[in-house]
Amino acid sequence: MDNPIIFSGNSNPVLAKRICDYLGMPLGGAKVKTFSDGEIQIEIDENVREKTVYVVQSTCRPVNDNLVELLLMIDALKRSSARKVTAVMPYFGYARQDKKVAPRVPISAKVVANLLATAGADRVITMDLHAGQIQGFFDIPVDNLFAAPVLIEFIKKQFKENLVIVSPDAGGAERARAFAKRLGAGLAIIDKRRSAPNVAKAMAVVGNVTDKVAVILDDMVDTAGTLTQAVEAIVNEGAHEVHACCAHAVLSGPAVDRIRESSLKSMVATDTIPLSGKVEVCDKIKVLTISTLVGEAIIRSFTGDSVTSLFV
Repeated sequence: MDNPIIFSGNSNPVLAKRICDYLGMPLGGAKVKTFSDGEIQIEIDENVREKTVYVVQSTCRPVNDNLVELLLMIDALKRSSARKVTAVMPYFGYARQDKKVAPRVPISAKVVANLLATAGADRVITMDLHAGQIQGFFDIPVDNLFAAPVLIEFIKKQFKENLVIVSPDAGGAERARAFAKRLGAGLAIIDKRRSAPNVAKAMAVVGNVTDKVAVILDDMVDTAGTLTQAVEAIVNEGAHEVHACCAHAVLSGPAVDRIRESSLKSMVATDTIPLSGKVEVCDKIKVLTISTLVGEAIIRSFTGDSVTSLFV
């Protein structure tokens, strides 16, 4: 009963292994397979009776398969008499659908929150939620971690002077301001107009980027439309070079091609979503691991210590 057990679904086993390496413990044994018709089959190979259990599973592509895997693993663990089950979701899918933006549409993030609680999750650990208020959709505790310590350390080492942090839209201004303050850098904001989902047009740059090294900061990059248009707007304002940092590199559709063909010098992302294939295709993409950060959060969650102090 003294040690937690870490399990992983199929979404990001490499990250789960890195977390276990940091914690100095083996990954828990579980079979996560599919029947011939596509239904998911779960079988836990460890005795978890009265144990504290963590399930590492990002709900990245294929989103619905990975989400159902997580729900069924939680249910299997609760039915195996696990004392406490925590869903560790480095990337929380459906987070962008957090409010009604049109008539007769779902609030999908709330539905996912209900599913996790109904399946039996006692706690959720996630990272850089697209909207912080999603924590209020849960009736169980949620620890929302931030990739900021990892990204800030990288930026400090790579970019020494003439640095400006750029938010790709007004919604990310608070995040960009916090980074700029800790880095002693300037701040700029892109005035962006969105005409439809995954369709954006960058209009103007608010702030001075002339002859500076600009780092665009966002929580996620999906189709990279916003990112690459922001890059062109910044270059047109006379920036010396443009880089990007994000927590979640979804990179769906034409994203990798857009990044490769843009004026972007590099894009740094974390491994909340597996990116090995995309990195091989585009050498501009670099990956930082957040395994230490998540591993430390698991330790503190297990021992009852403060998780917030990781980010102070």
